Amino acid sequence: MQKLFSLFILLSTLISFAQEEIPQNYFIKPLKIPTVLAGSFGELRSNHFHSGLDIKTQGRTGLDVVASASGYISRIKISHYGYGKALYITHPNGYVTVYGHLDAFAGVVKDYVKTKQYEAESYEIELFPNPDELPVDQGQLVAYSGNTGSSGGPHVHFEIRDKNERPMNAQLFGVEVPDHSSPVINDLLVYAFSDTSTVNNSRNKVRLKYTKQPDGNFLSEKVTAYGPIGFAIGTIDRQDGAPNSNGIYKIETRLNGSKTLEVEMDKFSFAETRYLNRMIDYALFESERDRVQKLFIERNNPLSIFKMEQNKGILNLSKEGGSALYTIKISDLPGNTTTLTVPITIQKVNTLNPLMPKETPYLVQPETAQNFEVGSWSLFIPKGAFYDDYYLDIKANTDALHLDQDTIPVHEYIRLGYDVSAFKPQDRERLYIGRVNSRGLLSYEGATLNGDELSATVNSLGDFKIGLDTTGPTIESLDFKDGKWISELKHIDFKISDRDTGIKSYRATINGKFALLEYEYKNNRLRYFFEDGISVSGANDFKLIVTDNVGNSTTFSATFYRK
Repeated sequence: MQKLFSLFILLSTLISFAQEEIPQNYFIKPLKIPTVLAGSFGELRSNHFHSGLDIKTQGRTGLDVVASASGYISRIKISHYGYGKALYITHPNGYVTVYGHLDAFAGVVKDYVKTKQYEAESYEIELFPNPDELPVDQGQLVAYSGNTGSSGGPHVHFEIRDKNERPMNAQLFGVEVPDHSSPVINDLLVYAFSDTSTVNNSRNKVRLKYTKQPDGNFLSEKVTAYGPIGFAIGTIDRQDGAPNSNGIYKIETRLNGSKTLEVEMDKFSFAETRYLNRMIDYALFESERDRVQKLFIERNNPLSIFKMEQNKGILNLSKEGGSALYTIKISDLPGNTTTLTVPITIQKVNTLNPLMPKETPYLVQPETAQNFEVGSWSLFIPKGAFYDDYYLDIKANTDALHLDQDTIPVHEYIRLGYDVSAFKPQDRERLYIGRVNSRGLLSYEGATLNGDELSATVNSLGDFKIGLDTTGPTIESLDFKDGKWISELKHIDFKISDRDTGIKSYRATINGKFALLEYEYKNNRLRYFFEDGISVSGANDFKLIVTDNVGNSTTFSATFYRK
């Protein structure tokens, strides 16, 4: 009975959301300049769907960012990566708006955050103000645009989330983005799914050519196929004012006029976003950097963006000597469309041998967790780490591990362990597990030491090796030298870097008191603002300690003078 009641509550919630009317003209755009997008909602990114609109800021930082609707600031997060400096505003109707990659906060918000950072003695911080602490009105200045966190240039990342914290397409709420261009098609592939399937006399995936027709739509070359097959499309959309290759809103597929699949980028949950790797042809992306999305639903693909499917979007072609027309219609939210038609001749081929997987001792399956011991290495592969059954190619050579190739997507983190008992005791705390890149260099993955085992977690396959880092970070003062007067400066900057394992932490003091430094990892800069009031007139003793990920530290000390 309890299970039935829980199911009823879940279904009621889903039905309620489906029937909920999206408010129009409730939210305004967060910037006072024309809306030009660097990225759209639902766009295909590495390991995730883009969860908002990336609004260009004309190549500048410091533009006014205003509250999209009245409410209160319910969350503030500052991190080195991700959204950088970000604000979250909860509104009376239950929706939440998010503003990311900010340069600075405005007014009382700035003072509130700075106070909390000094209390915590940390630049990175996450705050959850009470509803009465930081109320805002629609159009109120709350921050300034920037380029903080994992951004590739100045812009504001803007989101609207529903009552369950699921990001939604802001354009559905009436946030207008001028768009007079139809979606663009970049690639078309077709796949055979079984030993009885063929496409153009092959069981391998086939890339198809297509040509633009006088009406602006596209016609594919003819396909000869038999059995269960499926298609994948590479497509992007562009809005007015910029050439960026952004994401599409909707795809519909039909076989002989009957709908087989519908994909719509209206909302998704963060819990499902990594399943993007199941939807795209991951191996193609890793080998050619070409991102295509499959127009069929495979095992272990729970994505909610599939609004309708007939036989999982798979086409069963069994009428020998017959023909079919397969159409793909791509739409953006304003209604611009592009259609591609694929003519198919159904013809059976009997001369191909069955495809046999290459078997290894390391069979992984999505439904079970598995442990493997390979040389001095141990692997723990959790349940759900892979979408399909795979025979992995795993080899160990002393301190090196070959964990297949990064052409198979990994959904959950795999734990790697290595027995370090052969290393000198004084070296063990400076060891790390690194990924070997195409140039043979190591990039830091992790370094947790527990007794004689060094471990790290990884979320993609590839080659790994044990590294030893005995060198501390470098620190360079960009504004002053020991014993100098710097009264005219509003801030001081430092360049920090670490060649092997990267920066883990940093801490500065002025005359023994904590001094807050802002870290921008993209240019390896630390900055202290004198407006914080830690320094005094006359001599000031400055000390900065920077530590890397295996514990090597470097200290910079100097005395500066201010009036």
